[in-house]
Amino acid sequence: MGWWVHNAFDSGGPIFLLSWIFWVLLSITLHELAHGWAAIWEGDMTPRELGRMTANPIVHMGTMSLVVFAIIGIAWGMMPVNPSRFRHRRWGDAIVAVAGPAMNILLAFACLTALGIWQGNYTPPTTAELDPTWQQQAMLFLLIGGWLNLVLCLLNLIPVPPLDGSRILASCSWKIRELYRHPQAQFAGLFIFMMIFIGGIADGAFQWTMVMANRYANFVSSLFGG
Repeated sequence: MGWWVHNAFDSGGPIFLLSWIFWVLLSITLHELAHGWAAIWEGDMTPRELGRMTANPIVHMGTMSLVVFAIIGIAWGMMPVNPSRFRHRRWGDAIVAVAGPAMNILLAFACLTALGIWQGNYTPPTTAELDPTWQQQAMLFLLIGGWLNLVLCLLNLIPVPPLDGSRILASCSWKIRELYRHPQAQFAGLFIFMMIFIGGIADGAFQWTMVMANRYANFVSSLFGG
């Protein structure tokens, strides 16, 4: 197995590789900012006090995440918040947690809707002098953006610590919250997360989200004459 950059370039070309890098950095940054905006709305100024309300992906992802991204092509981010300041207490924690995946859904919707509209109005050039390549590459860019954000949303909703899904679930039950506070909960969550990838569950989810992304884009395309 080669370096992911080489594999991505070979399988999808430079546009696929650049799109992957762009959307990972942008999507994680906006995901974390959404947590920050929700926390501030809940009355917690921690994100602002710590200087985390910035568009700089380095601030949100950190050195370790960026190193892992350079090595294997995946990354993560973090937005520090103080739930004790939330005006809605445990429900505030759920609101802040769900804001990140909601941002990914919004980005996916924007990308795939734009892709569908473009496809619906796309007319191939009638002469050899007009090169359609840039339009096809732009469509690929939007497809990757939509698909990747669907993947990020699903991954973050997995109910294992420290993912957003665990915070949402913990807000619904004190027993579950106490379970997540167990010293081994983080280790167990990491183990389950790794098994999802090693066991092939993640591959199936990636394929399913790509199918859903294409179906939605095609549906929008049909509304606009595609």
